[in-house]
Amino acid sequence: MGEQEADQVTSEETQTEQAPTQPENGTAPTEADAAPTTASDDAAPADANATPEPAAKKPRARKQSTAKKTRTVELTLTVTGTAEGEWQAELLHSGKRVVQGLPVPAAAVSKAAAELHQDISEAIEEVLSAAREQHEAKLAELEAEVERVRKALSELES
Repeated sequence: MGEQEADQVTSEETQTEQAPTQPENGTAPTEADAAPTTASDDAAPADANATPEPAAKKPRARKQSTAKKTRTVELTLTVTGTAEGEWQAELLHSGKRVVQGLPVPAAAVSKAAAELHQDISEAIEEVLSAAREQHEAKLAELEAEVERVRKALSELES
């Protein structure tokens, strides 16, 4: 090989390394031809008869529960009481007021609390006991007042 032929071979090798390769059909390269290869391109089999390699592991989707889903209902029952022992109830269904200011007997509140939980029952019984004591004190005061009025009335009659 002569010096001129060696230069020509070297320049052809340089051109093929720098220029994008043209497809064998002679058409101009497209963007798809010039696009860099991705992991999915690398995972494609070399020939049609080759078995495909397993793809990179994808994160698993969370398994759905096989348990039957139950529909929940949001109900909020608020029971309020005063120191005098007057109780009332308010009921909300999904944020919408269904009942408001419904009078409830103290005995029903006590019974319902006992059915729900011991801690609830104890807390409500404390409130009910304080209300009972207050009513007993008021009753004693009123009985004393009634007694004074009876004495005054009997003095006027004699």
